[in-house]
Amino acid sequence: MCGERGAEAPEGGLGYLSKAMWRKSSYSNGDGGHCVEVAGNLPGVVPVRDSKVPHGPALVVRARAWAPFVEAVKAGRLAG
Repeated sequence: MCGERGAEAPEGGLGYLSKAMWRKSSYSNGDGGHCVEVAGNLPGVVPVRDSKVPHGPALVVRARAWAPFVEAVKAGRLAG
């Protein structure tokens, strides 16, 4: 999944995720639970995963969709 219906993974399939440099959300709690990790080093995409399942699936969104999403979260526009 790459954020938009019909969008394809970058050339080479999902193997590019092996190059992801993951970082944990600053809003994650300290006991190791409820943690989201993102990788911002891959061109054009931002993978997101559950830190408790590092070898599990990752949600991959296009970078151009990620920035407005983060801005909306920070501004509290998605609370509801």
